[in-house]
Order: sequence, then structure tokens, then C-alpha cells
Amino acid sequence: MNTIFSINGPVVKVRDTKDFQMLEMVYVGKRRLIGEVIGVTSECTTIQVYEGTSGLTVGEPVETTGSPMSATLAPGIISNIFDGIERPLRALGQKTGAFIEDGTEVDAVDTQKLYDVTMKIKVGDTLRAGQIYATCPETELIEHRCMLSPFIKEGVVTYVAENGKYKVNDVVAKLDCDGDEVSLTLCQKWPIRTPRPIAKRLSANKPLITGQRIIDTVVPVAKGGTAAIPGGFGTGKTMTQHQLAKWCDADIIVYIGCGERGNEMTQVLEEFSELIDPKTQRPLTDRTVLIANTSNMPVAAREASIYTGITLAEYYRDMGYHIAIMADSTSRWAEALREISGRLEEMPAEEGFPAYLPSRLSEFYERAGYVNTLGGSEGSVTIIGAVSPQGSDFSEPVTQNTKRFVRCFWALDKSLAYARHYPAINWTMSYSEYSDDLSQYYNENVAPDFMKLRQGISNILHEETNLMEIVKLMGSDVLPDDQKILIETARVVRVGFLQQNAYHKDDTYVPLNKQYLMMKAILSLFKKSKNALSKGVPMSSIIETGWFEKLIKVKYDIPNDKPSMFEDYEADMTADFEKLVSLAEKA
Repeated sequence: MNTIFSINGPVVKVRDTKDFQMLEMVYVGKRRLIGEVIGVTSECTTIQVYEGTSGLTVGEPVETTGSPMSATLAPGIISNIFDGIERPLRALGQKTGAFIEDGTEVDAVDTQKLYDVTMKIKVGDTLRAGQIYATCPETELIEHRCMLSPFIKEGVVTYVAENGKYKVNDVVAKLDCDGDEVSLTLCQKWPIRTPRPIAKRLSANKPLITGQRIIDTVVPVAKGGTAAIPGGFGTGKTMTQHQLAKWCDADIIVYIGCGERGNEMTQVLEEFSELIDPKTQRPLTDRTVLIANTSNMPVAAREASIYTGITLAEYYRDMGYHIAIMADSTSRWAEALREISGRLEEMPAEEGFPAYLPSRLSEFYERAGYVNTLGGSEGSVTIIGAVSPQGSDFSEPVTQNTKRFVRCFWALDKSLAYARHYPAINWTMSYSEYSDDLSQYYNENVAPDFMKLRQGISNILHEETNLMEIVKLMGSDVLPDDQKILIETARVVRVGFLQQNAYHKDDTYVPLNKQYLMMKAILSLFKKSKNALSKGVPMSSIIETGWFEKLIKVKYDIPNDKPSMFEDYEADMTADFEKLVSLAEKA
């Protein structure tokens, strides 16, 4: 029998054995704590334990399972709340009370619940990996599609159950795979560290529409893309992710609370259960999976929670859904890596993080993508990871390495957050490499000149940043009138366009069409103002028209469902400026 030789926090060692395989799941101690093999040598096997090891002693048994650390994939995942190794927290709470005992065994999904199953195959069909053989309603919004596991290449259907009510472990079909009989249930397992296979990776050329103007217009992210939200304490990382989870046009949200404070995660759980999905008027939890792995939970499980979340997302992607993952926060996950690396006595790299931090980050972010699935449908996984650099220092290793692997960077600025400018995304430090890929979509589906207007808005912001250097040194009085107009227009862009009010019914979510019309109105004002200046109209008269203030308030004054009002604004603005020019010419 294999027994524990040494214990160092979550790291346990077993000596003189060849029974274990790399990345195998094991049971540690008399309480059968869940662990995973992370190192094998001729002398000893190293195991990281995903539960608390307090009370564990040398000499306790370690059992092999012969299978890797895997996620259970079955109906009942959506609207559930799991810990980092996919144990449902509600079921754990019912079994052990508020304080979860280590070693408690509970099924990942309810094995007694009956699902109304519709079979999609018949006897004699050839079923291939990834093809759907049964469906059932998982929630009011999501249809669960049971697919042949990629581990089974193909087989001929020899038995199909009648349509009706079944539990997740009931046999609903049988296959003949080269003489071997394989029974199919509504459930399958998949190793969390192995990406699920796809037929083909497609280009990410469709935006993830969020209704947040600075994201959709200035720094967009594609479906199947990757984005990072770095920011110091209090800059609004979690609130930005909440807003994206509520409003983005993904079919399913996977929210991974990785190493966050327990009270903050409680707030997430309470809010998500009360939120109504604006598109369907159903509870938001009907299309949400929550993985809660707080900072006071075992550190090794924090490291696994990221992989558990991405595996669940890939499973639903293979059904043909578009998934958005909110990982909050990858910095806490990296800290878990650092702690375990220290226990393993590995050579530390920059700031004590392990040398393999970049490769682990890339493994995670590269599992995003817009793909053709094995079953022949299209699906996507978009990863939005929050990063929490200490003291808002973006030069620290996690932020810098994340930057290497994401194509969209939304840098949160504490000075904007403290000025109550939300989302507090700094437009000069942020960037998106998806703009060119998405230009065709925007020009075809919103307006032919959408990207041209976006560039005009970006240019105004960029020029304002340069001018503010002079203003800070010498004051705004030294600037010529045309540059004063630019600064005034930039204020309209910042306050009227980039700043959004999550508590206002029309401003919390803004459709792309209204975003386009707002940009058009701002650039029209800028053009008319410059033209009036060139005709001799004084700067003070242009400001006194009130159009700068009026366009700041346009986000509240024009409802989302009345875009035709912009035409009236444009006509009135044109009339006012023509009047100014004619008066100046007469003078």
C-alpha cells in the first residue's frame, strides 16, 4: 500500500512507488482528499491536494484512480455554483452545513433529477465524435445537447431508448465500435488540462457586442477573442465584468471567482441570482455557471478552477453556443502557482513567480477561439481575464505576460475611477488588435463609415492627450481657438460618449446603431465649429450655442428606441451654425 512520506502544506510526497502516472487523480489520506500527481521520479511521487491538509499525518494511505483530473459534463451544470474542482457548493452545504468538511464526496450534478430527453439518432446510424445523439431542456434558455465523446471516434448505433424522462446516468443508446459495445448516457468526463478537439479554427471577425461604448467602439473584442482587464484595487474590474456578463451577446456566461475575497464572491452570487436577463426577461442564472473559489479556500483548488471553467465552456461551445468566460482574477491564480512552486522548492523567477508562469497563461488564453466543432456547428469561447497588479503597477510579471497572449487590453485607471468615470478604461493605455478584423462587420451591419468615425473619435482623444501636456505647463489661454475647440470636443467625447451610467435605463446598454449616431453627431459638431471659426465666428459664440453641453446629455435625452431624433438634432445644429456664420459675415 502507498503511504504518505511527507506533507508540506498542499504538497504531499509518496516514496518508493511506481504506481502513479503524471496528472493522475488520487485520493489522499483516510478522509480521501482529492489530489493530483504533479511530479514523478524514481524515488518519490509529488501530489498537490485540492482540499485542506490540516490533520493529515505521515503513513496515511494514498489511493490511485488510474484516470486524470476530470470534469463531469452533463445536464445540470448551468445555473449551478461549483468550487474549483467542480463540487456543487449548494449540495456540499446541505450535506455538511456552512463549513464544508474536507473529504466530503458529492456528485457534480444531480443524478436523481429526471430530464425530458429527445433522441436524435436511430438504429443503424453511424455516430461520429462530437455529433449530437440526444437533447434535453437544461434551463428555460439553454437546450443541452449530448454529444459523442471525442475519445470515441465513431460507432454504429445498435440501441436507442424511447423519448422520455431519464436521469443523467441512464443508458439512452448503445454503439458497436469495432466489435466493442459502448453504452451512452447523458453524462461524460473530460480531463480539465486537455483542450477539447475541434474541426477547424475560424477567424475572429464578429464582435462580442457589450453595449458599453468604449468597448464596442474604441477597443472592441471579437467573439472567440481574448481580453485582459488590469487595474488596481477599487478601479472596477469586478463591476466591469458584471456589466459584461449581464449585457454581452454571448449565449452562456462562465464566471470564475478565482481567489477573490469571500464577501465579494457572496455579493456576486446574490446579485446574479436576482438579476433578470434583459434579452429574455428570465433570471440571469438560467444561462450562467458560477465557479466560486475564494481566497480562504485551499490554494491548489484555485489553480485548478481556471481549467475547470474553461473545460465547461469548451463543452458548451461544442454544442454550438457562444460562451464568455469572466476570470476574476488571474493574478490570484498566479499567486496560487507561486505558493505551490515555493512548496515544491522550485527555482523562482521574477518576483518569486515560477519560470513557467508565461506558458501556463498562454495555455489558458489559447483555449479561446471561434471554431467549427466536430459536430459541424459554429461556437466560440471568449476569455476576459481580470488582472490585479499590486499598486496598479502594470510592469509586474502577471500583467506583462498576460499582455503577450491577449489581443485586447482594457487598462483601468484609478484616477478615472476616483473621478467616478465608469467604465474606468483609460483610452490612451488601452488597445485592441481586433479593430481591423471587425471593420468589415461594423461597416456592413451598422454603417459604411462606422470605422471612419471611430478613427475620428480616436484622433480627437489622441490629440487632446498631446495638448494637455502644454495646458498643464502653460494654461489653456495660450492655445489658438481651433485647439480650444478640439479640447472642448474631446470633453464631449469623454463625458458624453465614453462615460456610462449603469443605473440609467437607456445608458446601461447602448445598441451599436445609437453609438454610431452619437459619434456622427459629435464629429459633425467638431466640423461645424472649425468651419465657423474659419469664417470669423468667435470662440465664445460657438460655446454659447449650447451644443457641446447638449451632446453630452444626448445619451440620456434620446431613448435607445428613437434614433430618428438624431436627425432633428442635426437639422437644429446646422441651422444654429448657419445663423452664426451669416452674422459673422455681415459683421
